[in-house]
Amino acid sequence: MQQSAHLSQPAQLPLFEAFLAQPVLPGLKSREQSRKPGQPELFSELSLRGAPGHCQSLLAPILRELSEEDDARWLTLIAPPASLTQTWLRDAGLNRERILLLQPGSNQSALQLACEALRLGHSHTVVSWFGNVNASIRQQLVRAATCGNAQSLNIRLG
Repeated sequence: MQQSAHLSQPAQLPLFEAFLAQPVLPGLKSREQSRKPGQPELFSELSLRGAPGHCQSLLAPILRELSEEDDARWLTLIAPPASLTQTWLRDAGLNRERILLLQPGSNQSALQLACEALRLGHSHTVVSWFGNVNASIRQQLVRAATCGNAQSLNIRLG
């Protein structure tokens, strides 16, 4: 009896529920050495590995918090994974009236689109799903974020 009750519970996810109930964005800050005191971080990265459903469960509160920012600008998602549908956004409780979903065109890469969205300044945060971000890509994103007074968040799903 005791064993079957244990099997019906989702594996490990409840361990994160108390943590995720707290504001999680301050924990996402990178440690950029050239940053001046009091200046906001311009680039952050989050790496999630595991079952897609669990990764989405961990990602939901982060995106929900970003979609509820006091900043009147957009939360922009650049080329999100196919699993992040309008239905998923709604079910995850995100404020869809404050989110832009953008896909790169045939003559524009996701990186170019992310840089343009950052540079224009119409978004408080631009979320991308690049694989590994090398120094050159990071520098491009930081420069664009500086121009637009925005933040770049890259999410790596494993």
